[in-house]
Amino acid sequence: MIEWFRHLGASLSRFTERWVPDSWVICMVLTAAALLLAVAGAGVGVESAVLAWGTGMWTLLELAMQFAIAMVASHACVSSRPVHRLLDRIARIPDPERPLQAVLLAGLFSLVTGYLNWAFCIVGGALFIPFLCRHNPKADVRILIVGAYLGMGTVWHCGLSASAPLIMATPGNPLLEPVAGQPVVDRLLPVTQTLFNPFNLIYMFGIATVGLATLLLLHPRRGRVTLTRERVEAILPQPPRLPERVSTPAGTLEHFRGWVVLAVVLILYPLGHTLVTRGFGTAWTINGYNMLFLGAALLLHGRPDSFVRACRKGAAATWGIILQFPFYAGIFGVMNNTTLGAWLGELFARLASADTYPIVIYVYSGFMNLFVPSGGSKWMIEAPFLIPAGEELGVSVTTILLSYSYGDTTTNLIQPFWAIPILSLTRMRFGDVVGYSSLVGLACFFFSLIAMLLIPIRL
Repeated sequence: MIEWFRHLGASLSRFTERWVPDSWVICMVLTAAALLLAVAGAGVGVESAVLAWGTGMWTLLELAMQFAIAMVASHACVSSRPVHRLLDRIARIPDPERPLQAVLLAGLFSLVTGYLNWAFCIVGGALFIPFLCRHNPKADVRILIVGAYLGMGTVWHCGLSASAPLIMATPGNPLLEPVAGQPVVDRLLPVTQTLFNPFNLIYMFGIATVGLATLLLLHPRRGRVTLTRERVEAILPQPPRLPERVSTPAGTLEHFRGWVVLAVVLILYPLGHTLVTRGFGTAWTINGYNMLFLGAALLLHGRPDSFVRACRKGAAATWGIILQFPFYAGIFGVMNNTTLGAWLGELFARLASADTYPIVIYVYSGFMNLFVPSGGSKWMIEAPFLIPAGEELGVSVTTILLSYSYGDTTTNLIQPFWAIPILSLTRMRFGDVVGYSSLVGLACFFFSLIAMLLIPIRL
């Protein structure tokens, strides 16, 4: 049975590699679909639909910048010398003769980093795998890779960097204060009502346990795939190299650590003041989250030139966010500035009852994640019709938001987009690991279906 599932996962990978195009092309396919639905389904005029798309195109620039900074800041944290040394020390913990310990450590590392920061999970997991392979040569590298990716497929959208809940907690977000059209929601949702909701905490613990247990069961006793010492040394990350200090006024300014101290105080003091005066629930927004990680990156590097170099490298990973967000914002404009959102909402309301609506959202969100692997931008597209439809059925916004978040997470285990950094560093193909990740995803899927039957419709 397990071999059959592995074969199914590999077949799925071959299918997606052949038929699923680049993510920007998928964005344009969705754009065409949104325009077609607006005209043919909701009865919107062609010119009105196009103008609505254009009106929405630049409405998510602030959000795109916030997510880009999140990626840059997390990359800067992971690429610092202290974190490099820490990863090597942690990788020495398992017994080399007991590879399951290495798998367990990879999974736990991914779960913790995934809860803290989705970008940190991706980058940190990619850097951690070579250290694990170096000190645990008998562990199957395919299972280690799935373990390093586990947090993105289980807990990230339940955690502190969850895109959709943080959007709903951020003042002035486009769903609350759109540039044009009616607001989708009438109030902010602080993270105390979403991320720290008792149901979300219970779900997060349960899905993490299921994913980790499945991963441990899948480690093969025979036929393990391991990396040679030479290959491990070739992919092992090296601490960042800095140029020697230049004895010029510019060089002196670039090495002056006082700039780091000043920046840390300017970033972290206002964040701390907000947390004390307003409370964690309202202060923990996308902006607060980014301030914390920027401050941490500055402290970890300690020198302006080291910090800047790390951020420069991290910026290379943000091109997808920068390029695609304006086009997703255009789709958001069509949804919010025409009758398309209301039409889709009525359609969803007819297809589901209050009790089954969380399941519908979970499955739909997971399916759409295969094509739009960005929890934040996808939420901006789907919220304008998911929320009104749910409210019509008597389902609370919190329940809708959490159901969406869980579905957006599960299919990451069969979606290669966010696994690219890990696969690139280890020089493995997604087809090499998707058989295992699919089995973990299947276990998480069934657990989540049960959770969607138990989730209160008015959280």
